[in-house]
Amino acid sequence: MSENEYVVSVEEICARKTVKRLVGRSDHEQTPGPVAISEGESASDIQDFRKSVDSLKEKSTTSTTNNHKPKPKIQKVPMVLRGHKNFERYYEPRVVPIGPIHHQKAGLILEEEYKLKFLAKFEEDSGKTIEVLYQSVKGQILELRKLFDREVIENYDDVTLSRMLLLDGCFILEFIVYVSYVFKGIKLKIFDLKDDQTVYVQQDLFLLENQIPFSVLKLLMDSSSDKFRSKLNSSIEEFVRQNVMAPIDRKQYVVADFRLENEPDPTHLLELLHKAANLPAHGRNQKAARRPTTQQSFRNVQELRAAGINLKRSKSCSLRDIKFSSICFAGWLKLPPLIVDDSTGPKFFNLIAYEMCPDNFKTNYEVTSFVTFMDSLIDQSSDVKELRKEKILHNLLGSDDDVAQLFNEIATDLVPNPEMYKDVKDRIQQHYDWRWTTWMAEAYSNHFSNPWSILAFVGALIALGLSGIQTWYTIKPAAD
Repeated sequence: MSENEYVVSVEEICARKTVKRLVGRSDHEQTPGPVAISEGESASDIQDFRKSVDSLKEKSTTSTTNNHKPKPKIQKVPMVLRGHKNFERYYEPRVVPIGPIHHQKAGLILEEEYKLKFLAKFEEDSGKTIEVLYQSVKGQILELRKLFDREVIENYDDVTLSRMLLLDGCFILEFIVYVSYVFKGIKLKIFDLKDDQTVYVQQDLFLLENQIPFSVLKLLMDSSSDKFRSKLNSSIEEFVRQNVMAPIDRKQYVVADFRLENEPDPTHLLELLHKAANLPAHGRNQKAARRPTTQQSFRNVQELRAAGINLKRSKSCSLRDIKFSSICFAGWLKLPPLIVDDSTGPKFFNLIAYEMCPDNFKTNYEVTSFVTFMDSLIDQSSDVKELRKEKILHNLLGSDDDVAQLFNEIATDLVPNPEMYKDVKDRIQQHYDWRWTTWMAEAYSNHFSNPWSILAFVGALIALGLSGIQTWYTIKPAAD
């Protein structure tokens, strides 16, 4: 075979013929037609699709028939939030692990050995033995498993999971009772808890990944004596009320009752906190009249103030209690008062993570919407200062700049419910768009910002009036 010769395969010849046949045809003609296959072959290729679709239809029909939406489960923080640069700081426990996700996490202060003190105290207070309490949990373990995401408990057998839920449930309930005494100013030394540890445990109990089903707490309470069960009920309500991020004088408006008739039990403590923080104020849940949607152009508190919009505290501390009203060139934006301290970041982050859980159909993104609304008002420390002057924000965190950065950090990449505060935003925008109100507001701010300038203006009007009267009487005789 010569140096320039080469072998042409049968496949290459067929390929050349195919290309030659396609030359000169339009793009439409060159598109190969579908390959004919039998119906049996097609069905066998996608049998897994068929089974999955039929299963989804069955679940959808059952859900519609029962008019029931699935409850959110105990699960990890959604993947979209797990890339946060301060993930460990906001989402992982610092003192005590609760539940299966962080059960084996090393380096935490209050590990299993320490929790045994709370178990022993709960046995004493409840009037039931550890064996009886364990059986109350173990007897429902198959139902309790359904309240966890499969990934979370796949490595735990029934015995291990039951022991964990018993120990953590008794710890939570006994700690809540202990803290209720601390709220009343009574120092208890039975658990050797330092003040800083007590604060950190409270924060840990409201982390999304540090939860157990509320049903476990109910099982343990129902197994207790009537007297202790009543004490536990009131202690839980007080515990949640104290952890709502509101000033002391507004906590009286917080409702944290989990025993309402026809209301399902909360999934966990974090959901109970979410509900308490978002209950509408009494008499304030009327549906607002629909207004045409307007494009928001105001950016922060400073711009609102320049347009004659004043800030005022809402009467309640519900995050939903945001209202706007206006008369002539003056407007009033009412916002719920809020405590901002070291626990505010973790609570907001985890409440938002709870709202974003894929199986959570119970939420309207109330916390997400509130945080994004506040972030739209807060650009810098001067905005925080105005909110602080009106006692809307109580800054226990640090500088005003720290507060501004915190809201900006929490609100990053959040998607709020567009219907939340829609009427408020539209009313503000319409007021803001009336440019003459801005001019009047600026004139009022520049010339009547304090009582002395008002008195001077009134004095000038009186002097001008007297001067006019004097001139009139001077000219009148001459005219006669």
